[in-house]
Amino acid sequence: MLIIIMVFVTALMTVWLILLGRVTREDWVSAAYSKVFDNMAAADKLRFKDKVKREKQMRYRGAAAIGMRLFSNDSSKEIKKLVSEGQRLQEGDLSSLSVFSMPGYVLQREFEAIGKGSINKAIITKSYELYGKKHATNKTKQLLARLLSYPLIGIAITLTLGVLLLGLGSATAGMAIIGIGSILILVLVYAMYDELCDKVKKRRVAISKQFPNVVSKLALLVTSGMIMDRAWKETAYSQESDLYQEMRKTAEELDNLVSPEVAYGNFINRCNTKETAKLASAIMQNMSKGNAEIGRLLKNMAREAWQERRRTAKRDAEKANSKLMIPTMLLFIAILIMLMVPVAMNFSGI
Repeated sequence: MLIIIMVFVTALMTVWLILLGRVTREDWVSAAYSKVFDNMAAADKLRFKDKVKREKQMRYRGAAAIGMRLFSNDSSKEIKKLVSEGQRLQEGDLSSLSVFSMPGYVLQREFEAIGKGSINKAIITKSYELYGKKHATNKTKQLLARLLSYPLIGIAITLTLGVLLLGLGSATAGMAIIGIGSILILVLVYAMYDELCDKVKKRRVAISKQFPNVVSKLALLVTSGMIMDRAWKETAYSQESDLYQEMRKTAEELDNLVSPEVAYGNFINRCNTKETAKLASAIMQNMSKGNAEIGRLLKNMAREAWQERRRTAKRDAEKANSKLMIPTMLLFIAILIMLMVPVAMNFSGI
């Protein structure tokens, strides 16, 4: 048994090391590109967090404002660190990159079935929504590299620890490490893909919730006489949520003389919800008909969106009530036990 496991471990480690030795400059560049993008996204998130914090502080006056300034720390050090690391990567310093995922890049490059398979297509579709067309390919390579490489090295290390415990005479602990550890590695690896799916799902839900406000504002601006392009831009820059950011990207594309069909088509693909697809399609179909026609369409769309929002809120409330049923029943049983036990003890004493 031990010999078979050790042979398997040796095979896994050998494959991983061979793949690591076949890493090319193209693979390092792809990994560095994704890391730089991650750092930029993390820095932007921290800047937005600091901005929200400063806006909250401005609402307070006197001692409360002084206290909040004294005890609140900004993220300038973390942002500086992220920016500095990104600059070093762009200059060719790859020391901050992890080698553990690099064999996965080799597998994608050398085996077309992996690099262009169904899993790759599923990941790149979701990455396009989250990161845009420009970064989707590299982010897909990054995640797929981890999904391929981490199980090899993770299971090899887990089996090695298990074999060591078995060799020392701890049969139960050794088998537990081998069995549970291997399963845990696979679960954690799958969790990375599941996290991507969860982010996409939450983003679509957030966009659907923001849609009634967006279409209502567009309808108000257009019916008041503002042209569609200007109304779109005014709405896009009014808030910082996901849907508004996607609208900004479309506005920037239109400013850069991208054709409306392409710009609104990209908007549909990035958002990937039925509401935004209906909105963009209506705008494209009514570009030549003037504000009166598109204004009526937007009003009807806004009314339908708010009705759907109310229905969704009602469904969410019903789901919340059903989820609260189990803890309520458990609490009722606990209270019932607390009441019945003393009564039963009194009866038994009699």
